[in-house]
Amino acid sequence: MADDAGATIGSDIVRPPAELVARLRAIGSATVSGELNRLGVRSAAITGPVPRTPGRVIAGPALTLQFLPKREDLYQVDEYADPERQLHRHVMYHARPGDVVVVDARGDTTSGVFGEMMLTYFAGRGGVGVVVDGCIRDFGAASRLDLGLFIRGTTPNFHSQTNVMPHAVNVPIACGGTVVIPGDVIVADDDGAVVVPAALAEQVAATAGEHAAWEEFSRQRLAEGGDLRRYYPLTDAARPEYEAWLQQQGRTS
Repeated sequence: MADDAGATIGSDIVRPPAELVARLRAIGSATVSGELNRLGVRSAAITGPVPRTPGRVIAGPALTLQFLPKREDLYQVDEYADPERQLHRHVMYHARPGDVVVVDARGDTTSGVFGEMMLTYFAGRGGVGVVVDGCIRDFGAASRLDLGLFIRGTTPNFHSQTNVMPHAVNVPIACGGTVVIPGDVIVADDDGAVVVPAALAEQVAATAGEHAAWEEFSRQRLAEGGDLRRYYPLTDAARPEYEAWLQQQGRTS
């Protein structure tokens, strides 16, 4: 759907199975990024937004919101007189439990894409986090919500107060220099946010899961004083030891 200014509201997204998302969340962004590299995706990390809720780990399908440079003849919205023309509201209307909103705000640090009320609504709908290549407002209140916040910064300004305007919902975007397609899986933690292409999600979960398992084993051995050359990366000589450890854990390789 498009309005008279050319703004676009895309359809709802296709969501992956919750079990698959949970596997990716357990693996973490660093291992996921490395596995994507081995599959030919050089860098799926979103650059710019940083974790502002330490210790929070999120994973979920991406709802997307795109901003453009503000052009006043195309965007003349009274903040309260005509709220339904505010496209940043419409991305929230799509929210389902487990979703992540990803915003291309062009790296702008002068306008706050979301504030406390929008984020409270999103959390109430079961959303797990937002990744914004830009800023939010009301950070104190927002940080107390059950959400992971990955943002460039904060500002007291509202979403279109200065240099940007919302343009499209649930369309492909470039967030922090990385392409995000609606429905891609976002994995984000204290290292940052990574985009897992929906078509690769199952393969990444399988290969990265095995990688995470042997790293867990190797981490234990290294903490006990084991030889770095033997345990990281895991060598063929250490693999029988690893397989025995898996059996003790009741797991399979």
